[in-house]
Amino acid sequence: MKTAIVTGSFDPITVGHYDVILRAAELFPRVVVAVLDNTEKRFYFSPEKRLKSVQKSFEDDKKIEVLLWNGMLADFILQIDRPVIVRGARNSVDFEYERMLYEINRTLAGVESVILPAKKEYEYISSTFVRELLKYDKPLDGYVPAKAIEVLLADE
Repeated sequence: MKTAIVTGSFDPITVGHYDVILRAAELFPRVVVAVLDNTEKRFYFSPEKRLKSVQKSFEDDKKIEVLLWNGMLADFILQIDRPVIVRGARNSVDFEYERMLYEINRTLAGVESVILPAKKEYEYISSTFVRELLKYDKPLDGYVPAKAIEVLLADE
């Protein structure tokens, strides 16, 4: 039984990310979503809020497990039995980047990758775009999963 690993910073999770994760769950019996915490990157949301927003988005799907990971993806992959990386690509630029990551992860962890093209309606949606919506206090409906919006906008 192969396990799909879907990774990202999810700062924040978008409907495009959500769609790729659901599609991975259709293709594989188990999906592990790794919310990556890269200490070199400046995030809009804390690791805990990013993790909670992704967990909340998939709380009703028992096939999908969401974890926080701080470290190299290759090290995470080595802890998973029969892993396959699943990534989304919105355009040719994303695809070339994912192709580079495929080679790195194949070399470091001996893992295969599957790249799913974004559905047309999600091609323009990025976390950067959603952060701009947040900055200017615009609605997130249609860009972020509804359950994630609750978490992201909650005062803690």
